[in-house]
Amino acid sequence: MRAAAYERPLVSNTTFESLGLNPALLSALTQKGYTTPTPIQAKAIPDVMAGKDLLGIAQTGTGKTAAFALPILHRLAANRVAPMPRTTRALILSPTRELATQIGEMFKIYGAGLGFRVAVIFGGVKYGAQERALQQGLDILVAAPGRLLDHIQGKMLDLSSTEIFVLDEADQMLDLGFIKPIRQIVSTLPARRQNLFFSATMPGEIGKLAGDLLKDPTKVQVTPQATTVERIKQSVIVIEAGRKRALLTELFSNPAYTRCLVFTKTKHGADKVAAYLQAGGVEAGAIHGNKSQPQRERALQAFKDGKLRVLVATDIAARGIDVDKVTHVVNFELPFVPEAYVHRIGRTARAGKDGTAISFVAPDEMKLLKDIEKVTRQKIPSWDRRNDKQLAQLDATILASGVGKKATLPDDDRAEQPRGPRRGGRHGDKPEGARGQPHRRRRGKPGGAAPERPAFDPMARERQPMKPTETGEGAQLKRRKRRRPSNGGKGYTAQG
Repeated sequence: MRAAAYERPLVSNTTFESLGLNPALLSALTQKGYTTPTPIQAKAIPDVMAGKDLLGIAQTGTGKTAAFALPILHRLAANRVAPMPRTTRALILSPTRELATQIGEMFKIYGAGLGFRVAVIFGGVKYGAQERALQQGLDILVAAPGRLLDHIQGKMLDLSSTEIFVLDEADQMLDLGFIKPIRQIVSTLPARRQNLFFSATMPGEIGKLAGDLLKDPTKVQVTPQATTVERIKQSVIVIEAGRKRALLTELFSNPAYTRCLVFTKTKHGADKVAAYLQAGGVEAGAIHGNKSQPQRERALQAFKDGKLRVLVATDIAARGIDVDKVTHVVNFELPFVPEAYVHRIGRTARAGKDGTAISFVAPDEMKLLKDIEKVTRQKIPSWDRRNDKQLAQLDATILASGVGKKATLPDDDRAEQPRGPRRGGRHGDKPEGARGQPHRRRRGKPGGAAPERPAFDPMARERQPMKPTETGEGAQLKRRKRRRPSNGGKGYTAQG
């Protein structure tokens, strides 16, 4: 991949109108109250309108959805062609259901005056409505990789005439193990197409994928790689794992925490934290991969409407959450992947607003914290207990119950202690999206003896009673047949 050696200069008085967008798009933007593009929009829109490939490095909340949605709609309107059945002119891949839904809604809002057919496809729902939408032919298709591949393999979708391909949140695709399905999908696309590639971070494998997909792209980078938004006030509270839930409940005694996201590592952990908060009088709900699509939509809508003060989520489910005025993000547990921290706290301080991110760090999570600080290239400060009146009050309440002391944890709390990354298996919960081979117990594992096997007893089977099917004349005939043939090997005989 040969990335452009320049970045388009941003003129301070740039407006959407000065970018030359279709009048119908300008009208939709005016109705939404948008007049000035964000930096990534001002840099990306002209090149995408010109048909160039684009590599965009930007965090969520920077306006990158409009950075590709607006010029795509402009290009399709400039060359209006009726889509053939089971085809789509533009394909946008998204890692999660929520983000796919959000992107689809933005296309419908911006393109309301253009009359384009837009559909969103993801798993967890029935195929019927999706197949009917594909049968009509689409101008714009937003899809999650798994369900899209199902439709392609079922001959319900043909991508051979697709003109524009967008890969959004590429680094999250890597975390979820979607790189192989993406390559399968790309293999069905035509060689001549426009490619738009967006990612908040650029790990090695994502860089290789971008190199394979993009042809002489323009590079647009609005924030340094893997850095966090300056408007977010970050802090760390070191606390025993078993005391995190009590501290979390105490935090929400502060009325300033009006709309908050809480992140956990596991789906089961998200449910437990939400239930604990509800028991403490805090309106909370959970959203994760084990919830059905209607459940996820109801919880997210209740959070948007202010009916829920707290939404507890896993990394995967929260990927598409775009909610205004999120005041606080609380990392109840630190993520195993450092880049996920950037995405988590990016849920606040959106659209130029300020936000707060607080991380609860147990002693055995200190290595994860160091990894995050290494990736983000900054030291996350500890919460200043001397100057913060709220934490001083929390100290008085929580320390009275044993926080900070080497107290014996109750059984319920001890079960909450994080055990580090597991490689899957039937027993226990694991981080959502984690991959690996089933866990196998090894012999001689330190800390516990291997289970003893009973000594071999050759007569054990003889002492066992016969099963009902092994008695009677049929069993006698069966036993006789097992004897060596007496007819020269020409077959078994049953002698009465």
